[in-house]
Amino acid sequence: MRISVVICAHTPERWDALEAGVGSVLDQTHPPHEVIVVVDQDRALLSRARAAFRDLRIVPNEDEPGLSGARNTGVRAATGDVVAFLDDDASADRDWLEVIARAHADPRVIGTGGLVEPRWIEPPPEWMPPELLWIVGCSYRGLPTAVAPVRNPIGANMSFVRDVFDDVGGFRGELGRFGNAPRSCEETEFAIRARRERPGTVVLHLPEARVRHAVPPARATWRYLLSRSWTEGRAKALVTSSVGSPAGLSSERVYATKVLPAAAAGGLHDALRGDPSGLGRAAAVVCALAITAAGYLYGRARLAGAS
Repeated sequence: MRISVVICAHTPERWDALEAGVGSVLDQTHPPHEVIVVVDQDRALLSRARAAFRDLRIVPNEDEPGLSGARNTGVRAATGDVVAFLDDDASADRDWLEVIARAHADPRVIGTGGLVEPRWIEPPPEWMPPELLWIVGCSYRGLPTAVAPVRNPIGANMSFVRDVFDDVGGFRGELGRFGNAPRSCEETEFAIRARRERPGTVVLHLPEARVRHAVPPARATWRYLLSRSWTEGRAKALVTSSVGSPAGLSSERVYATKVLPAAAAGGLHDALRGDPSGLGRAAAVVCALAITAAGYLYGRARLAGAS
């Protein structure tokens, strides 16, 4: 199983994390077929990466600026059977690619997603419940705890068979992070398109395919929670405009009606038992849900006005 690993970088501020991530990929029990580092809109970073990683493929983003365009550039450069994606501020366990390769041995598996554990740079805030760890780009309570089909993976730790990109195109440029702007959902929209193109295939969640994702202090704030929730809602509006509401919101309906109410109730229960941070966790759940819904409605209204 030849697996090309694509890592997209856009800022020298993550250089140490990028070095650690590259090192983790080169130390795999299942060696990568190739490692491709795509640098987005930073010539100095491109030169530095080429000097530091002489045995790797270092290429500039030749697509639209932003994470989606950088990933599409990496896919075009890839020559493996499978393309695995790792964020530039994440590091993989040694058997990460081995777990992914085992899953892709089944021809029904078109893609995979793995466990993304937070690596907090500072102690995590007590008001952040595990159900909201998607806010900081990590796996959250509500995802499967065993190998299971999912609608889409988390972008920091995912893989797809290479030739599906030839069939359905790449990630949409209007989705996906641009610089420090917390845009999202490019992997959701792509995974839905990919499975529609190839009926009978699945995207598998692989809890044993683990990476650790850095969470800087700037993301562990209420301000970031509100900003991330708003952009998530707007991104979901774009996704549903592309693939329809039934598919675009299938996971969100269960999450919003079962997982989040239980999380809010749990926070209130903790508060009643003497843990004041429980109120913060309950409030965070309510705020995230309300702001995401508002962002979705706003996005839908904007799209309707544009048409």
